[in-house]
Amino acid sequence: MSSWGPLNKRRAVFAAIGFLGGLLGGLLGVGGGFVLIPLQVLWASVPQRYANANSIVAILPIAVAAVPIYYFRKGTPQLDLRVALYLVIGSVVGAYLGARVLKRIPDRELKLAVVVVLGLVGLKEIVLP
Repeated sequence: MSSWGPLNKRRAVFAAIGFLGGLLGGLLGVGGGFVLIPLQVLWASVPQRYANANSIVAILPIAVAAVPIYYFRKGTPQLDLRVALYLVIGSVVGAYLGARVLKRIPDRELKLAVVVVLGLVGLKEIVLP
């Protein structure tokens, strides 16, 4: 049992959240911060910091499932493995540091930071598509 309640009563909710995260991750390249985190908080009442951590863990299998489709498509691969390598290196370092800093950020400020980032990205997409 997690600290925010029993899992067995909400398995379908988490599976639906995971499905939407995977679908939108594969389709639009978004999933973790834009789907998995907000839906865990809103639909399943998961505390923000748990939702952040759950999302980071869930991203790896989502990415692994998408790589063969993007790389082995008919014609030219849709990804550059050299660029991806540098993104992975930066992401691993950033995720480690972010997880360490996460412990020090109070819940209210953490939620506010997520709202601000999502809002700025949404505004950017509307203004500069």
